[in-house]
Amino acid sequence: MLHRAFSRMAAPLAAATVLAGLGVPAQAAYPDKPVRIVVPNPPGGAVDVVTRKVAQKLTQQTGQSFVVENKPGASGTIGTTQVVNAPADGYTLLANDNSYTTLPYVFKKLNWDHQTALVPIAPFAFSPVVVGVKADSRFKDLQSLVSYAKAHPGEVTFGTGGPGSSPHFAAEAFQQAAGIKLMHVPYKGAGEAMVGLLGGSVDLLVVSTPTALAPVKGNQMRLLGISGKRRVDVFPNVPTFAEAGVPAFSLFNWSGLAAPKGTPSEVIAQLQAEIQKALQAPDMKEFLAKMGSQPGNLDSPAFAQLIQRETAQWATVAQKANIEKQ
Repeated sequence: MLHRAFSRMAAPLAAATVLAGLGVPAQAAYPDKPVRIVVPNPPGGAVDVVTRKVAQKLTQQTGQSFVVENKPGASGTIGTTQVVNAPADGYTLLANDNSYTTLPYVFKKLNWDHQTALVPIAPFAFSPVVVGVKADSRFKDLQSLVSYAKAHPGEVTFGTGGPGSSPHFAAEAFQQAAGIKLMHVPYKGAGEAMVGLLGGSVDLLVVSTPTALAPVKGNQMRLLGISGKRRVDVFPNVPTFAEAGVPAFSLFNWSGLAAPKGTPSEVIAQLQAEIQKALQAPDMKEFLAKMGSQPGNLDSPAFAQLIQRETAQWATVAQKANIEKQ
């Protein structure tokens, strides 16, 4: 009995000795080298800012560098394509947002399978959407804007970072929820759209709270409504859309992390756990709260379902708005 027991113990030991002799390395714990996070948007935007904060926390938690690289262009498809075509080893990841769910209605053909090419890992944050006007706008509340727009179809203007952008889809959804028709004024980027609003060239923007924060704090912009069931602490005087008379508009922006298809499930699970740990840190909660955002609290399967559901919902908005695919 003792001999047989020793033999059973000795067999794996002998195999390990042989493997070591052949120079076969033991599997290293993930991550054992720097991780690259591609942001398919310009620096300074909401996704970029949140991603850099999360990357800083992941670096502290794991002891390996999580490096953020901006690869903007073509509505985010340039950076996304780089990640989709990268090795599925967990060392090249994508930080994306709601704009990913609109891509099937922006382009006639994508260079990857929109449903399967990426594995959603976890969301970083959920941010309410707001309707904002210039601080001295003639529209003092949402009902006055809606009433005027109904009486003067196509006269009230809204700016976006371009046709097919996430704010464009959000503004179209707002129009449909409010039963109004506005005039779209596309700019070359979100920054230019904000300049257009503050300069009086357009009447309103539909953006997320992180984008609106600076101009509101600077008394340049006034918010008429915010999505969600309750008001947020950073904008306590801004009514919810339900309170302001447009209850059907309930859109939220999200940002999160994804990996190429085929990334090992244990890597996905570890990244998800590290993100959740980062989001529970007091400084991270404070950081998000100051932008009017909430920490993401979904696991990978639930995040994937959210993306699939949102992608399907945009089909109706795109059809009613006659958004032309490029």
